[in-house]
Amino acid sequence: MNKQAQGPLKGVKIVEVGGIGPAPFCCMLLADLGAEVVRIDRPAGHDGGAPIDARFDLLNRSRRSVQMNLKQPEAVAAVMRMVEQADVLVEGFRPGVMERLGLGPEACLNANPRLVYGRMTGWGQDGPLAQAPGHDVNYISLTGALHAIGRAGEAPAIPLNLVGDFGGGSLYLALGILSALLEVRTSGQGQVVDAAMVDGAASLMTLVYGFHAAGYWKDERGTNRLDSGAPWYNVYETQDGKHVSIAANEGRFYREALGVLDLAEQDLPAQHDQAGWPLMKQRFAEVFKTRTRDEWTALAAGTQSCIVPVLSLAEAPQHTHIQQRGSFQEVAGVLQPAPAPRFSRTPGAIQNPPPHPGQDAQAVLTDWGFSADEQQRLRAAGAVL
Repeated sequence: MNKQAQGPLKGVKIVEVGGIGPAPFCCMLLADLGAEVVRIDRPAGHDGGAPIDARFDLLNRSRRSVQMNLKQPEAVAAVMRMVEQADVLVEGFRPGVMERLGLGPEACLNANPRLVYGRMTGWGQDGPLAQAPGHDVNYISLTGALHAIGRAGEAPAIPLNLVGDFGGGSLYLALGILSALLEVRTSGQGQVVDAAMVDGAASLMTLVYGFHAAGYWKDERGTNRLDSGAPWYNVYETQDGKHVSIAANEGRFYREALGVLDLAEQDLPAQHDQAGWPLMKQRFAEVFKTRTRDEWTALAAGTQSCIVPVLSLAEAPQHTHIQQRGSFQEVAGVLQPAPAPRFSRTPGAIQNPPPHPGQDAQAVLTDWGFSADEQQRLRAAGAVL
């Protein structure tokens, strides 16, 4: 056990059967908050990972790695021994893969009835598409989320992989795992958490579906209050080719924004007159082009105009507010987002840089009760690499 770990989840033991994307991000969040997460990495050569050095694979930070060949029965038996001691198992394969390996929920819960078994898939454990391949943009396509994101008259805008993989996947899996851990305290019984990105992405759209049902949200992207339809909730280019965002939703903020822009309210259509939005948007665009991004930032400073510069990946960590909050940290020479959220008494931390696959095998196996002879036999069998 990593006795140096810190955070509110210190003492929680998690076995992560290594994959890519949302399951590793979920485990990173839990490990940043102090959980002891051991990642079971597969042998080199598996498809899907980014072609970068391990130290930049930040989703794998804060935990240790053992590299195992789960096609070897000795490796499966070793993982099952770890499962017997764990609070949580996390896996991100298509339905049925873990069962075929001999590490499915039934086998693991028989070995450890208190285990929380976290499953991360795109389409879920059942349904017509359960076995279909897919990625973030596919999952959010079926929920209405992708259709709703973008400007009017343009193709849907791909929101990185934030909505399906991380928002609808990782965060819902983390919530499910923590909820099940709380429940097992009273019931003494573990359970399976089926986190599907398609379900999570649909859940993230709850507000929009409510507005749509009420007749307040048009089923046409780029025409609504929060999707670039409104002039006062938008992004505009500045004189230097950079951009600012404005989010002056409320009347008092809207009037402050007009003050920054030196526009008279009586010379414009009413704020919520949608028929007048195109004219207002054109006027805003013209005015924002008269100054540079940083000039607008200076003019908006100290106001309640909700006008903020759009910063690049290089610029964002240097912003005064971001720096004072400590929203980014440098670990082992790599600048990266800091753990979130914050805790007053048991703060989380980046426990360690991302490991190279398998680098912690001896320490992990020793900590989890494998003798030196047993470790040697696992290596001789090709179970531990």
